[in-house]
Amino acid sequence: MALDARDAADRVEQLIILTERLTGLIADQALAFEQRRPQDAAGQLEETSRLANLYRHESARVRAQPELIAGASLERRVALMRATEGFDAVLARQGRALEAAKTVTEGLVKAIAEEVVNQRNAGTGYGPGATTVGADARAVTLNRSA
Repeated sequence: MALDARDAADRVEQLIILTERLTGLIADQALAFEQRRPQDAAGQLEETSRLANLYRHESARVRAQPELIAGASLERRVALMRATEGFDAVLARQGRALEAAKTVTEGLVKAIAEEVVNQRNAGTGYGPGATTVGADARAVTLNRSA
């Protein structure tokens, strides 16, 4: 998929619109993660993926062929640079939000795994002579690099 631009000015305008729309979607996702509501980010995931792929493709084309936008006015090219800077800032914000969500999730998984192990280590015998049997904790897997 690629932009269908008539000329450099049209391409720059389409890139600005694409960048601003993608920035808005990612900002919404970052906010959802910051508010600990990742399910809210899922609603726009398909559109975000589609636009991100288009953005990746088009930015690579422009890097490889700068003449695609060279004919646009300086004012509009500066507007594109500003939109790109905003996009980069939102990406950094989303990265921080995702890292925080990952840390919380890993902590929860570890706490649950430890509780399962503790529950398994509870006494299993009955009566006054019963002994506590240590459970085999190998069935609980915790990947620390996830």
